[in-house]
Amino acid sequence: MARTNKQAALGFIFVTLLIDVTGLGIIIPVLPKLIETLIHANLSNASRYAGLLTLAYAVMQFLFAPVLGNLSDRFGRRPVLLGSLLGFGIDYIFMAFAPSIGWLFLGRAIAGITGASFTTASAYIADVSTPEKRAQNFGMIGVAFGVGFIIGPVIGGILGKYSTHLPFIAAAVLALLNALYGFFVLPESLDHKHRRPFDIKRANPLGSLLQIKKYPSVLGLAASLFLVYFAAQAVQSVWTFYTISKFGWNEAWVGYSLGFVGLMVAIVQGGLIRVAIPKLGQQRSIWIGLLLYSIGLLLFAFASKGWMMFAFIVPYAMGGIAGPALQGVMTEQVPANEQGELQGGLTSLASLSSIFGPWIMTYIFYYFTKTNAPLYLPGAPFIIGAALMLLSTLLAVRSFKRNTN
Repeated sequence: MARTNKQAALGFIFVTLLIDVTGLGIIIPVLPKLIETLIHANLSNASRYAGLLTLAYAVMQFLFAPVLGNLSDRFGRRPVLLGSLLGFGIDYIFMAFAPSIGWLFLGRAIAGITGASFTTASAYIADVSTPEKRAQNFGMIGVAFGVGFIIGPVIGGILGKYSTHLPFIAAAVLALLNALYGFFVLPESLDHKHRRPFDIKRANPLGSLLQIKKYPSVLGLAASLFLVYFAAQAVQSVWTFYTISKFGWNEAWVGYSLGFVGLMVAIVQGGLIRVAIPKLGQQRSIWIGLLLYSIGLLLFAFASKGWMMFAFIVPYAMGGIAGPALQGVMTEQVPANEQGELQGGLTSLASLSSIFGPWIMTYIFYYFTKTNAPLYLPGAPFIIGAALMLLSTLLAVRSFKRNTN
């Protein structure tokens, strides 16, 4: 692919991910209220159902992400990505019109089966990037995530004031328009000479994870990445419930806070990493980023005023230099025709952490916020997350030391 076409392809994938994340961000501020309405219970109990909904999505993604990753190595990235976007659109429609909590679980399961947009996008970026540019280009995923979370939660918070269902309808429209956009505009990135036959033995969750063992440096960093994914569930699964419970925020303020998270992530991924990673090097960027994540999580846990959450987002978001550096190091160890398989394996790690992470984090939140809680400590999930980030840092440093000996 010519340089001009590669740049155009990266632009297409960025816009696709941006619309995808915006749709996801729209629903976050109103999800607690929707669950409360469907189960006829309080916020603390609703948090447990939120964890189970994420679990339903994660189980399906854990089972099917390696299949989709291998299919993208066989048939190309484009058809898999388009199928993923259609799946998200169907999920949002189910959530918009769900008459009971069971329909939410069905929608989440469908989205989990087809939810390979970030997996396939990562493989797509690897296809069109030179080794020295991969870490920076992987940062585009973070930028799309950041900008999408500037736009999405703010829109969701505003729409949620009029109707709990309206943000889900908006998200469905965005996802389906995104699929239509990709159908007409998104080019294929994997040429035929780099494709390989589909192998069912390599297209299962355990098989995909075992493939990572072929590369010792990838294995050690993958373990570190697993802990990052797990720890991040403290924020992803609990943020909305935590801020509503502790600070009395409404949907709009939840949206504004997540919008600020998105702004900071966009600044870090779109600007800081392009300076920090070349200057610090990929290895140092990883452990510094993980330490910043830990500090940010601890600050969240002990924030006493709502405005502090906005201030503490800054060090937490700066930890984002670790992710692209980790991915950059790992992709350098894998051949071009196995990038989809690697990303499928990494997505399986994320899904595996999401199977246990949301349930554990939301249950910890529920335990420390229920009526007869032994200690009111809604920030407990953030404390656990900080400890896991520190452990991830130790694993990453240990992996680098082994690889240099």
